[in-house]
Amino acid sequence: MAQSIKLADDIMTEVRLESELQSRSLSGQIAHWMRIGMAIERSGRFSHDRVNAVLAGQAPAAALSDQEHAVWLEKFIEKMGEATPEEEAFFAERRKLGRGVGLDRTGRLVRAADLPADADH
Repeated sequence: MAQSIKLADDIMTEVRLESELQSRSLSGQIAHWMRIGMAIERSGRFSHDRVNAVLAGQAPAAALSDQEHAVWLEKFIEKMGEATPEEEAFFAERRKLGRGVGLDRTGRLVRAADLPADADH
């Protein structure tokens, strides 16, 4: 039985581009990539445990296979883009004191004190 799932827009963009290049349907492209991922994970040269150990700082990235390194790098970049609650609190306090630094909507570096009172920051 067919199932529906939600995928992020950036993933669907990649799926659409590759499906057109490979003359596959969207579901065919996703199934193809799924089979490749399963084969890699079952190959014995890929371990989520090793990837997670490197993410936790318990092992060096050099210990990873090429496939593991690619997964680790994607997860690392994703984690680096997410602020922890402590970081959010730290920067909220800096903004409150007018010391916060960030980017405005045009990408310019600004202090919180320089932003208009109604700015989304």
